[in-house]
Amino acid sequence: MKLKRRFIFLATVLSMFVLLMSVTGAAAAEKKYKIATVVKVDGIAWFDRMRVGVDEYAKETGHDLWMVGPAKTDAAEQVQIIEDLIAQGVDALCIVPFSVEAVEPVLKKARDAGIVVISHEASTQENVDLIIEAFDNHAYGANIMKDLGKNMGGKGGYICTVGSLTSKSQNEWIDGAVAYQKENFPDMYEVTSRIETYDDATIDYQKIKEALVAYKDLKGICGGPMPTSAGAGLAIEERNLQGKVFFTGTGLPSIAGQYLKSGAIQTIQFWDPAIAGKVMNKIAIAFLDGKKEEIKDGANLGFPGFESIKQDTEKKNLFYGAGWVVVTKDNVDEYNF
Repeated sequence: MKLKRRFIFLATVLSMFVLLMSVTGAAAAEKKYKIATVVKVDGIAWFDRMRVGVDEYAKETGHDLWMVGPAKTDAAEQVQIIEDLIAQGVDALCIVPFSVEAVEPVLKKARDAGIVVISHEASTQENVDLIIEAFDNHAYGANIMKDLGKNMGGKGGYICTVGSLTSKSQNEWIDGAVAYQKENFPDMYEVTSRIETYDDATIDYQKIKEALVAYKDLKGICGGPMPTSAGAGLAIEERNLQGKVFFTGTGLPSIAGQYLKSGAIQTIQFWDPAIAGKVMNKIAIAFLDGKKEEIKDGANLGFPGFESIKQDTEKKNLFYGAGWVVVTKDNVDEYNF
């Protein structure tokens, strides 16, 4: 009888232990991560679209994912947001920096605190676990210039816009564009140095208006920031310069569509910011799950343009997606963002 009672007691203890381990394992498997996506500026169409992707991925994964950014393009404000998130104890940061240099110290602080950092549009970022770019930045810029040069007939002056001279990816796009121009359109030339527009369509519009007055030989606009497409379109339309001044650059159909249809601008290029938001967060979750080795050359991240990512040959934590979307008046209605 005593032996039987002892057996029952041991069986009960074992069952409770198994149950406890099962509950503990399930809790670990269901751990919710807190991941913030910090963007250059909140409230513009590009990052409104990225928020859609982040919110959708939060519902898909069950993790606590959200997007935040300064009300205006200001490096100091972006740094302060990251400081606040470090204090809140987030598990990971996905960052689209306004200034790569400005956020380096605070990203180092984040990583020292054990926070995973994933960046986008920041190919030279140092204090980061991984950088994911939508494509090779120089090739993207070269494709912009290929179209702009064709529209300009390979001759005349042009200007280039960037959000900031410290916006690394945008400047690499323009580097690629200018290099392509010099090799393929020797009769084209920049009329002035790169124009900073702070990712603001109103500033784009004002500076393009000034350039149209100041440079009588201005025939083309090569736009790095997404809002330049709208600023250029409005400035060209107001002055009835369709067919005389041409624009090609980054844009979104919801912002630039009317100007494509009116003939004020010719082509926009973009990648889907919603997908970029999902990809950054997927990579962050992989790192937090201890599966960073799965993010490797040739990996399929499961999203359009990221089915076979490419690892940079020199900077091993830098990866590229493949491809971008080219939109003209003929296919602009195919896109709803």
